[in-house]
Amino acid sequence: MKTIDELQDEVIDEFSGLDDWMDKYQLLIDMGSEQKELNPKYKTEQNLINGCQSRVWLQADYTDGKILFQAESDALIVKGIIALLIRVLSNHTPDEILNTNLYFIDKIGLSQHLSPTRSNGLAAMIKQIRLYALAFKTKEETKI
Repeated sequence: MKTIDELQDEVIDEFSGLDDWMDKYQLLIDMGSEQKELNPKYKTEQNLINGCQSRVWLQADYTDGKILFQAESDALIVKGIIALLIRVLSNHTPDEILNTNLYFIDKIGLSQHLSPTRSNGLAAMIKQIRLYALAFKTKEETKI
């Protein structure tokens, strides 16, 4: 099992070979298309992320101390962004997710190349992932 930082470094490596932002957008779109479709039962109002211009559904399941994320969006680039976040953060503990510094977003230049509305959406996605991690961590601590 790779650490979050190892996964972030993998993403940075993949994007570092591309100089043109059109190629980087294409890679994001490809990542989004490769993502497994979200089961329609999870496409609920409750799973929609507030703050995204596009519709993004995020499902989180807590199994064996790790959070598994699944998501889908109706916008190609946004679907790629959430696919990246899931690739890096899914299947880790709430503490790992809460304590990580998501440096790959700046390193691949994503934050500089997104429109303000997409940047807000990215922040909303990260916030929602961290809220799930916090909720699962709190739930776990109250069991003890």
